[in-house]
Parts: sequence; C-alpha cells; structure tokens
Amino acid sequence: MQNCHLARTWLPSLEKIMNDLRESYNKDIHKDFRIFMTSMPANYFPVSILQNGIKLTTEPPRGLKANLKRSWGNLTQEFMDSCKKENYQLVFNKLIWGLTYFHALV
Repeated sequence: MQNCHLARTWLPSLEKIMNDLRESYNKDIHKDFRIFMTSMPANYFPVSILQNGIKLTTEPPRGLKANLKRSWGNLTQEFMDSCKKENYQLVFNKLIWGLTYFHALV
C-alpha cells in the first residue's frame, strides 16, 4: 500500500485490520505473509502499526548535483538508445536530460 498517510480517516480501520491479522497469525496466515506500506511521517499514523513493523527510510539526495547523479545513475545506455528513430534520438536524449533536471530542481 502506498501513501498511507493520505488516508487519514481510514488509518483506524487499517489499525484494526492489522491487529486482527496479528491475533490470527498462528492459525490462518501463511508464515511468509508480509505487507508493505509506504508513508510520509505523520503524527496521526497508528503507533501500533509502527511498533509491530520494520521501518526503512530513504533520504533524498541533498543538492542539485547529488540529485542529478542519482537520476542519471539509474539510466542505462540501453534505455538511452531505446528510441529507435534516428531523427528522434537527439530529441529523446534532450527530453530525458530536461526531465531529470526538472525533477532535481523540484
């Protein structure tokens, strides 16, 4: 589930669902069952969910240069060459550069 913090009114229901799952864990749930959630920090997020889970955090890169390096590091040469039309290859590369630069600025 993504962006759980946006469903503020639904979070109490999620907390109840998670508590019910935890109570029936030994009986009905497969041992490899996992639920993955993403959320921004929010003071109204149910504490019981946070206490019973594993938390991972990713820090966004600081600064324009670091952000561009991160974006460009994820691009492969195969992706950059994926535009098959020769006339559009240069335009495609400029578009990718513009989008990564815009993303870094925002």
